Amino acid sequence: MEAFKSHTGLVGPVDRVNVDTDAIIPKQFLKRIERTGFGQFLFFEWRFTEGGEEIPDFNLNKPRYKGASVLLSRANFGCGSSREHAPWAIQDYGFKVIIAPSYADIFYNNCFKNGILPIKLSEEQVEELFQRTAGQEGYKLTVDLENKIISDEAGLSIPFDIDEHRRQFLLLGLDDIGLTLQHEDKISDYEAAHVSRLGARP
Repeated sequence: MEAFKSHTGLVGPVDRVNVDTDAIIPKQFLKRIERTGFGQFLFFEWRFTEGGEEIPDFNLNKPRYKGASVLLSRANFGCGSSREHAPWAIQDYGFKVIIAPSYADIFYNNCFKNGILPIKLSEEQVEELFQRTAGQEGYKLTVDLENKIISDEAGLSIPFDIDEHRRQFLLLGLDDIGLTLQHEDKISDYEAAHVSRLGARP
């Protein structure tokens, strides 16, 4: 997993509460067995008509938000079913950071496991970011995970809280497997000793 220390990116707003995982990645696209390729289906039923045409009023279809890598949304983001495909789709689309007032617990945990930084801010702070995003085309935020600060070019500076264990996981680019592999030598020694003990049995 790629290490995350700081990221500057265009903000893409999805101004809705209770964005559930079926909206993030509809169930008909869950048949793929790879982790990649889901970005094209992100928010599919909000982005496209039944005929496959882009819906121009949906923010992420607007030219000014093309290439956004910081997703801004409202409370209870990622609610609904626990499908891990939701963060896969968000990441594959190009988002590295999500900012919202609150998240569903399973989705929140899955983000960290897949190298996405979900940040919790107050309703008032999120509203200010929506206003700034709407008022300035090409609005970007810098998210500094090392110092736990969100900033913009106009002098905005917002500190954010994050569990230190999760912060270290992202800073080091570790998922659960990567954490285990840090102890690969000890695991190998244990397995060798175990095989030796089995061979010594009568």
